[in-house]
Amino acid sequence: MFTSVPGARLYWKLEGRAEARPLVLLNSIGTDMDLWDPVLPLLRPRFRLLRIDTRGHGASTAEPGDFSMQLLARDVMAVAHDAGIERFALAGVSLGGMIGMELALARPAQVEKLALVCTSATMDAASWNDRIAKVRSLGMAAIADLAMGRFLSDELRAENPALYETVRRQLVTMDPQGYAGCGAAIRDMDLAERIAGIAAPTLVVTGTRDTSTPLEGHGDHLLARIPGSAHAALSAAHLAPLEAPEALAAALISFLEG
Repeated sequence: MFTSVPGARLYWKLEGRAEARPLVLLNSIGTDMDLWDPVLPLLRPRFRLLRIDTRGHGASTAEPGDFSMQLLARDVMAVAHDAGIERFALAGVSLGGMIGMELALARPAQVEKLALVCTSATMDAASWNDRIAKVRSLGMAAIADLAMGRFLSDELRAENPALYETVRRQLVTMDPQGYAGCGAAIRDMDLAERIAGIAAPTLVVTGTRDTSTPLEGHGDHLLARIPGSAHAALSAAHLAPLEAPEALAAALISFLEG
């Protein structure tokens, strides 16, 4: 299905029993909804799943330009409205978690529970500015090695080279303008202090192999500031749904059904 919003056309999928609890799944920058594929068989029997390709990613198109976290949060609400979902839990990886935090602050009545997977409220703006400029001038291949070094661990690359190459191919063939636009949302986000206002029960999931948003300096910041937040640590690099699907599903189910 597609939802048209100003400046973008958003692709989404809704699956599962109509009476099941709604769960929105959001992807990281540089990936699409397929990021969640290994986890879906474990979540589908329990939840009504709404997956969304972030604007400029996957099958979602977007006009060039800098996006904001507020804009990306409004995209999610537009899709949820079209899907007939009023209240939902949300699990987001990296950028998806940042959008989730913005959404929990802006629309507390809609977000019942929040799972923040390998994400942060504090990223280095200068490094993201450099990455945005590089992508816009040289294309996705210019940052592919950097991104893949953070996305997946060396252990997974050795164990499953086909998966590694699939993720890399998806990254280098995506729209650089979409990546850059979402990169601007990360660069310019102002969540660091505001997250103390999140009212939804929150689970912070960190990866012990994650060099992009590890517990130290990222997950611990979320845990210290989001009231009552809980923590789960997985043996995974940045894309936890690909590296630790069973452990991630178990953590999500325990949190969401608890």
